[in-house]
Amino acid sequence: MDVGTVLLLWWVTTTSALIPRSLADPNDEACLTHLSKSLQDPNNLLHNWKEENFARPCNDSTSNLQGAICNNGRIYKLSLNNLSLRGTISPFLSNCTNLQALDLSSNFLSGPIPPDLQSLVNLAVLNLSSNRLEGEIPPQLTLCAYLNIIDLHDNLLTGPIPQQLGLLVRLSAFDVSNNRLSGPIPASLSNRSGNLPRFNASSFQGNKDLYGYPLPPLRNKGLSVLAIVGIGLGSGLASLVLSFTGVCIWLKITERKMALDEGKISHLMPDY
Repeated sequence: MDVGTVLLLWWVTTTSALIPRSLADPNDEACLTHLSKSLQDPNNLLHNWKEENFARPCNDSTSNLQGAICNNGRIYKLSLNNLSLRGTISPFLSNCTNLQALDLSSNFLSGPIPPDLQSLVNLAVLNLSSNRLEGEIPPQLTLCAYLNIIDLHDNLLTGPIPQQLGLLVRLSAFDVSNNRLSGPIPASLSNRSGNLPRFNASSFQGNKDLYGYPLPPLRNKGLSVLAIVGIGLGSGLASLVLSFTGVCIWLKITERKMALDEGKISHLMPDY
């Protein structure tokens, strides 16, 4: 091997070692920066979530950030569950466009579910359960076509379940139990056709104003209606009986009075 070849190999080896193995992605940096600002960490469990670390959160498949997992230099999984976090879910999470799994469950997060999550087109797992999230379920989640799991149980969500969610053909787990949802359960989720998985009553229970298959019929409300009708009919019948009885008594008294009057008159009439 001549001197030129040796020098060339040395130059390639040296320069390749100086090039960072993964370049920072500005979208991931914005995503993490805004998410950090929207969260409160009373137990300081995210102590390494600092701005200087957001510029380069990944080193190929590893990350120095608590709960973050990387793939090819991009954040692809965030697991910040059961950390007693407070605050809200930042809409800038939509900048983590390579994200495939988002787990913020078992915290004390409040506020709405940002419709901006529709930009997470690679998202397969969304777990926001056991928080204090409010507002409606954004129908824009339908644009996350790869969603396999949507878990929103034990929150304070209101309004109807978006029918569009039934269009998620990859959806295999769906749980919105123990919220404040209302209206009918979309047939596109409860009675799916073909080989699409169907979700049983446990996915919807605990929402007192939610109704339809697979939940049992609202028997309590049905009995209440029947009771009201029965009371109305009973009251009407009782009034009718009382009125009829009153008329009969009045007629009887009138008849007796007339008989007495006739007796007095006949007594006063002279005999011929």
